Amino acid sequence: MKDLKLLLPKNISLCIGLVFVFGVNLIHAQNDTIVDYKPFSVSAHVKNMHIWHGFVVHSGAVLATSLEFNSKNEKFTFGFWGGGSFATTDVINKDTGDNVSAYYKELSIYTKYRFSDNFFIEAVTHNNYTGVEERGDKLSYWSYDKTQGYNFVDLNFGYNVTPNTLLYLATIINGGSGDYEVLDDGSLENSWTHYFEINSKVWQDKNSSLSVFAGGAWSFITDKTFYTESSGNIINVGTTYNKNIDIKGYKLPVDVTLMWNPEAEKAVLQLDITLF
Repeated sequence: MKDLKLLLPKNISLCIGLVFVFGVNLIHAQNDTIVDYKPFSVSAHVKNMHIWHGFVVHSGAVLATSLEFNSKNEKFTFGFWGGGSFATTDVINKDTGDNVSAYYKELSIYTKYRFSDNFFIEAVTHNNYTGVEERGDKLSYWSYDKTQGYNFVDLNFGYNVTPNTLLYLATIINGGSGDYEVLDDGSLENSWTHYFEINSKVWQDKNSSLSVFAGGAWSFITDKTFYTESSGNIINVGTTYNKNIDIKGYKLPVDVTLMWNPEAEKAVLQLDITLF
């Protein structure tokens, strides 16, 4: 009995120690699982202007944000992208004919599925409602009226032919936001405009990289396209330089994009700073 009493405290101590070690390992494993999989993420960017597919969507400073969900296997993404400007742009009120000021406002919804590391499909509903009320229209977020001109849907495909080279095809569906041609009888013919871009990273070091891109638009159905004044054309040529700036241990990604639209004869330089 005396020997048992002497052994008991040691056994209890051993059991407590094992339980403690097991518990710490379990918590650590759970924490690893939580850290490894983050279903939701947010981002914020400050830009001196907002460009897209050869367009200068807004020529003034913009704050852009996103909120998205990603599946655990990283194949499925669903998110929201929004932008708002610090300065106004002029729009024409259709009733008075006067120029009125309006802030750039956009809230777009997107979803993406990655079939492999090389291939993905994506759908985006672009909702740029800048100046809708200011020009005299009724604001309706879910309106896809062809002639109202601020909502449309893109169906996109992307394929990496190499780890550094992406082929990207986007198609506007259902004639949204003016993607149509007016026929002689007054009816509207959907253009189903296609936009194709090649983007390739041509140089990289530890903290920076340089990519070049070229994109064009066309329609198989109408002469007019969403992006061009008449027939299809090259509309988006340029380069993007990315650099991670070290600020007391914090890496601040900065992109500078030089964009040239040969058809519109427009060249701009966009600065894009990722805050988080």
